[in-house]
Amino acid sequence: MIVDRAIYEDGHRRACGDLSDELAGLRAGSDPTAFLWIGLKDPTQEEFDEVNEELQLHPLAVEDAVKGLQRAKVELYDDTVFVVLKPLRYIDRTSDIETGEVMVFVGDRFVVTVRRGELTPLHGIRAEIEGDPEALRLGPIGVLHRVLDRVVDGYVEIDAEVETDLDELETAVFSDERTDTGSIYRLKREVLEFRRAAMPLSEPLKMLHASPRSPVPEGELRLLLRDVSDHLQGVIDHVESYDDLLSGILSAHLAQVSVQQNDDMRKISAWVAIAAVPTMIAGVYGMNFDYMPELTWHYGYFIVLAVMAGACTTMFRLFKRAGWL
Repeated sequence: MIVDRAIYEDGHRRACGDLSDELAGLRAGSDPTAFLWIGLKDPTQEEFDEVNEELQLHPLAVEDAVKGLQRAKVELYDDTVFVVLKPLRYIDRTSDIETGEVMVFVGDRFVVTVRRGELTPLHGIRAEIEGDPEALRLGPIGVLHRVLDRVVDGYVEIDAEVETDLDELETAVFSDERTDTGSIYRLKREVLEFRRAAMPLSEPLKMLHASPRSPVPEGELRLLLRDVSDHLQGVIDHVESYDDLLSGILSAHLAQVSVQQNDDMRKISAWVAIAAVPTMIAGVYGMNFDYMPELTWHYGYFIVLAVMAGACTTMFRLFKRAGWL
């Protein structure tokens, strides 16, 4: 459905009438910064067709916007830029990272933002831009910059949260605290989801501010997009290091578990060996034969017990000295 639509001229908002007439008036007007902004949320094919009838967007881009679940990307269709972004949300209780989807169409005197699902970073961004006439005077590309900046700022915040979780996990693994292998895998999976959202956007964003093919005019807008790109690249560098570090932590944890299991097996083996001596002696004397050594000794029972205790004590000391106990 259409969440909001408005015309922005000279840094100010006014109501939008018929889309066809408004677009024709904007394109024929003398203000190069004036534009139409339409906001959509979870549009169906029929709802999007109503907008596309006037905007004449590329069919492939429309198909992506309607179906959703696209990879983060920036695509150029004639005079239209189509951007797919994957905003993220960090959940404190579980350290999970949830992924949303935002799409932006930027064309001649118009911008269309499409939100899919409940996780979107655009809440309040229109009001924020409307309160900044200088930002509105940057036109549709200025809106695209604000959306990109909001998404990447979210990445930076989540980057800090993941770093904290990673430090805590690393401390737990290399201390006496008991660490569940599953918690390492879960964080590694969340880092992978983070990586899938951020990494595909790196090269397309560089294209917008550095390539001769970019539709962004030379000047302030390219500098603003370059700043966003720099922040994104910093996040990507961190995410790659997190993935490598988690792999190292997982290997170290599994090695610790293996060493602990070996220690446990040595202790069990040592106690079994100690218990085997009295068991063997008791087994021999428990066979109920009539003629056995020392059966008629008055102190034979106590002597056998002493032999058992002495043998067990000697073995215990030997195993203790060897580090098995």
